[in-house]
Amino acid sequence: MICGRKARPAAEQPRSPSDGSGGPRRPGRALKKMGCSWVGEMPRDHLHPRGGPITARVPAVSVMHIEGVREGHQSEGLRKYGAAFPEQHCFTLVFKGKRKNLDLAARGEEDARHWVQGLTKLMARLQAMSQPEKLDHWIHGVLQRADRNKDNKMSFREVKSMLRMINIDMDDVYAYKLFKECDHSGNERLEGRELEEFCRRLLRRPELEELFGRYSGEDCVLSAEELRDFLRDQGEDASLRQARAIIRTYELNEKARQQDLMMLDGFMMYLLSAAGDILNQEHTKVHQDMSQPLCHYFISSSHNTYLTHNQIGGTSSTEAYVRALMAGCRCVELDCWEGSDGEPIVYHGHTLTSKILFSDVIESIRDYAFKQSPYPVILSLENHCGLEQQATMARHMKAILGDMLLTQPLEGQDPHDLPSPEKLKGKVLVKGKKLPEPWHEPQRVTSLLDPEEEEEEEEEEEEEKLQERSSQQSLQSLQEIKPLQAKDASQVAPELSAVVVYCQAVPFPGLAHALRHPRPCEMSSFSERKARKLIKEAGSALVQYNTRQLSRIYPLGLKMNSSNYNPQEMWNAGCQLVALNFQTPGYEMDLNAGRFLGNGRCGYVLKPPCLRSPPGERPRRLVLHIRVRAPRPPSPTPGWVPPASLLGDTHDVPMPGQVISAQQLPKLKREKGSSIVDPFVRVEIHGVPADCSKQQTHHKLNNGFNPRWEETLSFQLLAPELALVRFVVEDYDSTSCNDFVGQFTLPLASVREGYRHIHLLSKDGASLSPATLFVHVRCKSL
Repeated sequence: MICGRKARPAAEQPRSPSDGSGGPRRPGRALKKMGCSWVGEMPRDHLHPRGGPITARVPAVSVMHIEGVREGHQSEGLRKYGAAFPEQHCFTLVFKGKRKNLDLAARGEEDARHWVQGLTKLMARLQAMSQPEKLDHWIHGVLQRADRNKDNKMSFREVKSMLRMINIDMDDVYAYKLFKECDHSGNERLEGRELEEFCRRLLRRPELEELFGRYSGEDCVLSAEELRDFLRDQGEDASLRQARAIIRTYELNEKARQQDLMMLDGFMMYLLSAAGDILNQEHTKVHQDMSQPLCHYFISSSHNTYLTHNQIGGTSSTEAYVRALMAGCRCVELDCWEGSDGEPIVYHGHTLTSKILFSDVIESIRDYAFKQSPYPVILSLENHCGLEQQATMARHMKAILGDMLLTQPLEGQDPHDLPSPEKLKGKVLVKGKKLPEPWHEPQRVTSLLDPEEEEEEEEEEEEEKLQERSSQQSLQSLQEIKPLQAKDASQVAPELSAVVVYCQAVPFPGLAHALRHPRPCEMSSFSERKARKLIKEAGSALVQYNTRQLSRIYPLGLKMNSSNYNPQEMWNAGCQLVALNFQTPGYEMDLNAGRFLGNGRCGYVLKPPCLRSPPGERPRRLVLHIRVRAPRPPSPTPGWVPPASLLGDTHDVPMPGQVISAQQLPKLKREKGSSIVDPFVRVEIHGVPADCSKQQTHHKLNNGFNPRWEETLSFQLLAPELALVRFVVEDYDSTSCNDFVGQFTLPLASVREGYRHIHLLSKDGASLSPATLFVHVRCKSL
């Protein structure tokens, strides 16, 4: 319903799902949507508005786009505006990507429970689908859209329309020949088994058939021994026992399975499953040593976490914290300002961004901090509040977080050393300023630093914010914005100081002083500009500094559109908290997602030995082959190259790989039925500057359904332990910029060799299933 207005009664009650299985459904269950009145039905895998008065048109919602369902008032919208509806009647659909939540209210508790259970079961079924099942599901949806008169039959005209929908520009003569071969009834319509046969022919994978035939021989059946040979060439466990286990798991034909044989369909099932994924499945779990000091890990970090859009007029939302935490982020930022009613608020000062309560943010962090990862969350406080509201902030954190909040050094741990993520499991740490020890107890108010020291601490950030404000003066709408910043904001309240334990924010004393007098529990923040300067002038010393202490990097304040910087150059120098704008998609966030894809996506990744205790272990050098005939020359990116003293006696490691084919790439311009992508694949290496390069295949004209390249790309890497591999598919355009189609990024250390599928992601990180790449990867140490 529209917030603050009475919802109109529904004219009729549409039917809702019983259990998500597609079986009989109970009588209708009407829903009210916050923002407009509507009632909804959920057939099979879609929610669709039906019947009743509708104040705004609501499009169908695919269950494939739903990330989760929350019961009760568990969203920002329902907490603010859902008081008119009993909590037991409400639930929220959380979508993948950047799409806003959908808050719904049912007419009764039973109806709400019915919807939640049905949706949850549907989502579980979709999650459990194999890749071939997802492909069948996708094709079924395309057929439904192409069948214009809904008679469950396909004319040749409708078939041509379907081919364009799935990104195929097929010659009319060949398309009609294929159509006639499947039209066994001869009535110029395909239906039932005829349609199934037509789709099977479309979905043929000649490259997989050739690979299968290479190992199976003329009988076109893989024995357990032949499958073992394939596994050996893949670099996997090549025992007969493992081969038989794979046949029992993936072979579809029961008679073949009983005889330990694998047919082509079973082989395809295997290669399209997680077992055939390019990502090492052992790395989808926490597999690294988590008992080392915090400073030995890269830590997933967010900048301006509260924003959902740009930092000038965007919306601040607690949902932004939820999304960041559920994406594995372990360090979130809170810009805290004086609230007019005594309650601290969070927003981007001196801008038109909306404001949210500090207490609401802490509640969201409490609820979602450890759903994705059990390892510690760091709250990076940028404080503009006076002493009274600072004390209020401390009270809120203690009252809301309870035992989660770390307020004392761990027992048995040297208070001057950083503990490990393992020891800090389930704990929330506060990064902020701290009073000197004699004044630690909340007895009296005192200034933390003298004005000169205070000015030094904020020099970088405040300089950029002043420039930002100056540039904003040309915008008349911003000229009168004067956030409430207390006169005593430069002081620190004892109550707030007391909750800062291991992450004391201090002015950067300079590398020379910091290396002579290391203080692991003190940390400094650097703008991307200052960090680049340090990397350029004293990269080796910065690496050494980062072996003992935490450093946080943040984007320049002048970036009004909340754009990001390349995080790789900061990771190369061992910086742990490389904070990015999570709300801004782009290659920078792709790299961040790739960096933290491994180790169970827990938000902590152990740094390579050379960045933990230089000069550390000597990394292997590598040649990577992924087969391309016309590679582009390397395109190095700026950054610091670890010197030989840190890397040890290294040698090039080749990495070759063959880009073989792609499957079911998404259609970019759906409004233009005749528009079909001309795809090409670019493989990028992101690491130390000497390793950064990119190469690409030729483009394939008018085929986004099953393009085939059979091209090889080769890279030589100096420091593979730091390298990320990004696979990008773009639509070639000779007259303008190429359009992004999909991508997937992962650490080179998590790449599995052999024939592998890559499941592509959209610009905002959502799955593009069933879109895949098929590649052959080979790594060789020198």
